[in-house]
Amino acid sequence: MVRPPLTPEERLRGEQLGVMLRQARGARSIVEVATAAGMSAETLRKIETGRIATPAFFTIAALADVLDVSLDHLAVRAVPATPAMPT
Repeated sequence: MVRPPLTPEERLRGEQLGVMLRQARGARSIVEVATAAGMSAETLRKIETGRIATPAFFTIAALADVLDVSLDHLAVRAVPATPAMPT
């Protein structure tokens, strides 16, 4: 299966998510956090660098739990505001 290329907005959102997760991880190692979240360190590294710009919901939920960050916090800051629908 070939995935369609990401839009610039999706890439930016992935980069923003990565920055937030790196900040939340702080001094903890990638290996420590990845293991606690049930994923490989390489997967977490790719998410943090934006190379996996659209990780699965359950992956982000596991990271949010390990990092003690609410999903609302991540969603509000990683998703750009959508323009209002014309009436």
